[in-house]
Amino acid sequence: MEKVRVAVVGLGRVGSVFLNVLLKQHGSAVDLLAVAESNVEDPGCATARSMGIPVLTVAELLQRGSDLDIVFDLSGSEAVRRELREGLAGAHNSRTVIAPESVARLI
Repeated sequence: MEKVRVAVVGLGRVGSVFLNVLLKQHGSAVDLLAVAESNVEDPGCATARSMGIPVLTVAELLQRGSDLDIVFDLSGSEAVRRELREGLAGAHNSRTVIAPESVARLI
C-alpha cells in the first residue's frame, strides 16, 4: 500500500490533537513529512521534534514542492491559507491538496 505523504500547518489546540492522531499512523499508512508552526514554543512542536519530524515555516514547507500529497491547514488563519494557495499555485503544484480544519475533525 502506498503511503500518503502529509504535513500539518498549525499546532494549536486542534493541530496538536490531530498531530497525535497522525503519529499513530506514521510509518504505516501515513508519512508525516513536516509540520509548520509560527509559535515554536507550542507543545506540538516539541512532540514533532521528538519524533524526528521537521518543524518548518510555511515558506519552507512550500519549498518541499510536490513531495506532499496533503497539507492539513489547521492554522485558522486566512493569511496562512492564502499563503499556502498562492505558494502552491506559484510553484505550479496542482498535485498537493490543502485540507481544511473541517476535514481534520472528520478524520
